[in-house]
Amino acid sequence: MISERMDALRERMRQYGIDAYLVPTNDFHGSEYVGDYFKCRRYLSGFTGSAGTLVVTQDMAGLWTDGRYFLQAEEQLQNTGITLYKMGQEGIPEVHDFLVEKLQKGQCLGFDGRVVSCRTAEKLKKDLEAKQVRMDFTHDLTGEIWKDRPPLSAEPAMLLEEKYTGQSRAEKLAKLRAVMEEKGADCHILTSLDDIAWLFNIRGNDVECNPVVLSYAVILKEKALLFADSRAFGAPVQEALAADGVRLLPYQNIYVWIRKLTPGRTVLLDRGKINYAVAASLSAQVKVVDEPNPTVAMKAVKNPVEIANIRLAHIKDGVAVTRFMYWLKKRAEAAKKAGRTEITDETGAPLTELGVSARLEALRAKQENFRGISFETIAGFGPHGAVIHYAATPETDSRLHTGDFLLVDSGGQYPEGTTDITRTFALGDVDRERKHYFTLVLRGNLRLAAARFLHGCRGVNLDCLCREPLWEEGVDYNHGTGHGVGCYLNVHEGPNGFRWKITKGGDSAVLEAGMVTSNEPGLYLEGRFGIRHENLILCCKWEKNEYGQFMFFDTLTMVPFDLDGIEISQMSEREKGLLNAYHKQVYQTIAPYLSREEREWLAGATRAI
Repeated sequence: MISERMDALRERMRQYGIDAYLVPTNDFHGSEYVGDYFKCRRYLSGFTGSAGTLVVTQDMAGLWTDGRYFLQAEEQLQNTGITLYKMGQEGIPEVHDFLVEKLQKGQCLGFDGRVVSCRTAEKLKKDLEAKQVRMDFTHDLTGEIWKDRPPLSAEPAMLLEEKYTGQSRAEKLAKLRAVMEEKGADCHILTSLDDIAWLFNIRGNDVECNPVVLSYAVILKEKALLFADSRAFGAPVQEALAADGVRLLPYQNIYVWIRKLTPGRTVLLDRGKINYAVAASLSAQVKVVDEPNPTVAMKAVKNPVEIANIRLAHIKDGVAVTRFMYWLKKRAEAAKKAGRTEITDETGAPLTELGVSARLEALRAKQENFRGISFETIAGFGPHGAVIHYAATPETDSRLHTGDFLLVDSGGQYPEGTTDITRTFALGDVDRERKHYFTLVLRGNLRLAAARFLHGCRGVNLDCLCREPLWEEGVDYNHGTGHGVGCYLNVHEGPNGFRWKITKGGDSAVLEAGMVTSNEPGLYLEGRFGIRHENLILCCKWEKNEYGQFMFFDTLTMVPFDLDGIEISQMSEREKGLLNAYHKQVYQTIAPYLSREEREWLAGATRAI
């Protein structure tokens, strides 16, 4: 099937005179996760990971993806004729460099200009000029061969009340216009879905797990234009938007409107976020101020109302995940008592990765205002835990047994906030090696959570706190330590994050009070097991003195770490104290919502060590 699709794509390339075709994992808005309509790279390659770029020529095809997906991509690309390029590995060229080297004088690079960022396309154009390589960005070749392509989503849009947002739509627009005035801009083009949802206090369901609405926005001095499918907007939503000077226009009309911008206008936009087709629609006589969208920084710093709500979301989520942990550990204990290694549910049916994922979602669904999961649950047992972004399927759905780890990375969406938590569970007794690495990773998590630092520090300054216990033994994990998290929005958002590599445009902004970031070190032994411990932490102001403003982190996630996986002798007294203090807080926060039996179990699960 993949071979047939690639043959059809190459035939279209020949028809248009395209020598290399670029297919990123993207929608028209630069989103990390995309709706079914936009899954072109997945359709062509068969690779289902959330990140990757496909390059197709007449004589080769290559897929680039990062360390989270190496194992998954190796499996899914078998017998497809597509070569895997492991990003970041020694000797592996970046997609950009590969194209510059591969394309010959006078050839043509093709892509759909709506799914490639302006900055990416402009750099390619500049670096290919010496070879006189032309770019054709007007064809969606995948769409031409994808006969049963899903339609564009138009799920109902909803208003998010001020009791959740803490700021009205009018207040946010006023702040944005003040920044526009500072920059000398009379127009701001905004295409990133989470920024638009935040700015207009709307939410939707056009991207699975991300409560956003397919839309573009243009903010002018006196009004704002929202380009979206009107079918998604009921009368009350349209009336509320209109009251704040927001006019609804057809989704695809954004390109026509931009082409009509008159010379002399000054437009604020982010070339790294808008797509190339948007940029190409601008007249050369329009002045462009190319800077990050102001909404990114505004959105990242949660206001007091949002923070209070986020805490509530984590209490609800903590109750659900703690109940899941209670149930799972009881099932493992029952297997051990019965002298069995296989773990079963109450009916005697085997527990599997998909089964426990469903159980966890069902427990979340019992919480008030639950709006769905915030990303596809990762439940990896044993060797599958070493696949960083593993997604169980009916074909790979492993049965659980005692003596190994189950890694569960999951999250929920609530009007109050977005959650993201990973716990690694020891099912029955596990060996000393597993406990050793479990403890190393946990020590890193505890150290980062306890950091005190001067304002002005970025994630790159603090990442080593988390990795130090692992680096001391010559091991590491191939992903960032943390990412920003939205407030009833995307589970991944910038600009804050933790990672040791300094990358252009990376998520390493100055850490400001009000930012929520994940703290998720891990360790993955291919073919054996994986470990990750993740909490969300809130950046807060500490004391201010002659040295400056000091900051600290307040942990939001309220679920025990599995004491059965810990080798206590490896931990310092400080580390044990940090864990005990966290577990005491978990018990005090979560216990009031549990049954007597669950409370008794939680008391043991959070006991001081």
